[in-house]
Amino acid sequence: MRPPPVATFSIVGFDPSNGDLGVAVASRFLAVGAVVPHAAAGVGAVATQSWANPSYGPGGLMLMSQGAAAEEALNTLIASDADRDARQVGIVDARGGAAAWTGAQCVPWAGHYIGEQFTCQGNILAGEKVVGDMAEAFRSAEGDLADRLLAALIAGEQAGGDSRGRQSSALLVVRKAGGYGGLSDRYIDIRVDDHPDPFTELSRLLRLWDATFLYRPGSRIISRPEGEDVRTVQRMLQRAGLYQGEVTGIFDDATSAAVRRFRAEVGVRDGDWVDDFLLQALRQRIERQPPSA
Repeated sequence: MRPPPVATFSIVGFDPSNGDLGVAVASRFLAVGAVVPHAAAGVGAVATQSWANPSYGPGGLMLMSQGAAAEEALNTLIASDADRDARQVGIVDARGGAAAWTGAQCVPWAGHYIGEQFTCQGNILAGEKVVGDMAEAFRSAEGDLADRLLAALIAGEQAGGDSRGRQSSALLVVRKAGGYGGLSDRYIDIRVDDHPDPFTELSRLLRLWDATFLYRPGSRIISRPEGEDVRTVQRMLQRAGLYQGEVTGIFDDATSAAVRRFRAEVGVRDGDWVDDFLLQALRQRIERQPPSA
């Protein structure tokens, strides 16, 4: 018996500045991250959906690892698949080549948009605007590949997304030696399998992943400067009961120690900088504080 279609919108992209490759995907389908995204550093990325053929992921990556460009790999995959008209797939190779296929049996609205170094695709969508807005968001968003993929996914949802609703999402970005301990290429690998708002939850998980595992300079707000930003953090640390020093605006040893203690408390990597995730965690702790007498 054929399983239900993976009613999905996804984006597959490449960042030529550092070689990152990745996929972002969302759907009214349980655990879409278990089916759609596939990627390998230095090779390519694949999103397989609609009546998905999961073998397109490893198969496409194997073809690209042997030198095939994205379009060549795609043509090889669909040529050997008798159910190609029920498939939808987007592929990007490690040179930035992009290709996509939407079979005639995909449930409308279904289609794709191939751009420079990325491709957006979707089926059972609210309309063509979903993939168009995703493409525009990817081009205009700031940040690295993960930020741009997520921005595109959120833009797709705001344009109507999956016409049946929302349930799950995932973000996969690969980078050579970018995974835990430098021993894999899974630079970012987060999934929301079943959630009433998988977009907000995926954004939260990316902030947590960033604070725990990554070293992205753009996410650091403070690293021992002087000024009003430091005074704000010192006040927050005081209110959270973590800092007993004066509000000086100087990122001194006592401030550094307080930040390190709180980073250890919330389980993110050691360091004395303050990022978006830590500020949010501080605000949440302050909100839970009992009112002063």
